[in-house]
Amino acid sequence: MNENGKRVLLLTTPQSYRAEPFLAAANRLALSVTVGVDLPDALAEQWGVQLSLNFSEPDTAVSHILEFARERPLAAVIPVDDAGSVLAAQASQALGLPHNNVAAAEAARDKFQMRQMLAVAGVHSPRFKRFLLNVPLPDVTNQVQAEIGFPCVVKPLHLNGSRGVMRANDAAELAAVVARLRAMLSGDGYFLVESYLPGVEVAIEAVLENGRLHPLAIFDKPDPLEGPFFEETIYVTPSRLPDEVQQQIVETAAAGAAALGLQLGSVHAELRVNEAGAWIVEVNGRSIGGLCSQTLRFDMGMGDSELSLEELILRQATGLPVSHLQRKQQASGVMMIPIPHGGILRGVSGVTEAQAVPGIDEVTITAPLNNRLVPLPEGESYLGFIFATGATPDLVEAALRQAHARLHFQIDEEIRLVMVENR
Repeated sequence: MNENGKRVLLLTTPQSYRAEPFLAAANRLALSVTVGVDLPDALAEQWGVQLSLNFSEPDTAVSHILEFARERPLAAVIPVDDAGSVLAAQASQALGLPHNNVAAAEAARDKFQMRQMLAVAGVHSPRFKRFLLNVPLPDVTNQVQAEIGFPCVVKPLHLNGSRGVMRANDAAELAAVVARLRAMLSGDGYFLVESYLPGVEVAIEAVLENGRLHPLAIFDKPDPLEGPFFEETIYVTPSRLPDEVQQQIVETAAAGAAALGLQLGSVHAELRVNEAGAWIVEVNGRSIGGLCSQTLRFDMGMGDSELSLEELILRQATGLPVSHLQRKQQASGVMMIPIPHGGILRGVSGVTEAQAVPGIDEVTITAPLNNRLVPLPEGESYLGFIFATGATPDLVEAALRQAHARLHFQIDEEIRLVMVENR
């Protein structure tokens, strides 16, 4: 039952992990929910999707949302991940709902626009240059050597989850990674080359209200992310960095969000920290990806009840109270189980043993059996997630590593059949 008369539209994709936590949170808050999925109408009908939308045709998608909202008024349009963030801003603008500026949402999705705006605002970020995908490789090499230097990092402009992000230490490696990225992207678009940022990497989860950033958690990433690819594995909070460094992280993330013009809602930012300070890797106008939000629980001073991150986001978006908010003090963490190599996943063992490790709350295997696994930089998924809580971040990290060591995945090499025509 919808006790408060409010309906929200969640924008998501068929591949997203995030829809279910939002639906569960909406149910706890007695909100009505419509899910808008980036799917063709024919597939949407087969899947029982409430509202099919083509995210790549925003004008048409906004028209469909407006038509829907005429009969079922909406209190908020919320993207559950990157893919719907620009459409959410466009639809909210058309509906007269609180929203981020569309240009700010676009900048948070386009790594080149992001870099330009960060540079103009004087926010710590690497040197960068954009190239056409079909530009001759010698031209790329010459300009990178002259303007960026080595090591450098090659990135697509719009993919997320570290897809297509590769380090090159010299001209030969640069040629190889650019060729690999071209094979991934195809077409006549652009890619970005940035100077490599040394240092430890962290993530910050926050919400914006009237342009003011409220930090919710800083996550340490204890595994070194030095390349050649940048697959994230372990997140642990609270951070073990010194208080003054954490303050630098918060201030730099706030400056990054302000530089893009983000004003409202979720912010998930990645930063590098070194002797020169905190540097922006990315600022995203959405919440943390995958199932990682399970590591965050919040206390509003309402007895034993606690809020999930999704409940917090929905409360803010629909005008429900979120005062006196603080994160539960217990340390927590997640391991995004990496794909060790490509192939067909045939079996998983050791889940019971992994769940028996002290401190482990849950082991969730999300990769389906008998399906093809594609690791980074081409892939976009994980084998699953391990969640832990403990008295200290060190204990949480140790539990995650012990649990992962007890998991075993049978991944068979793909057999490719090649038909040879006799002539």
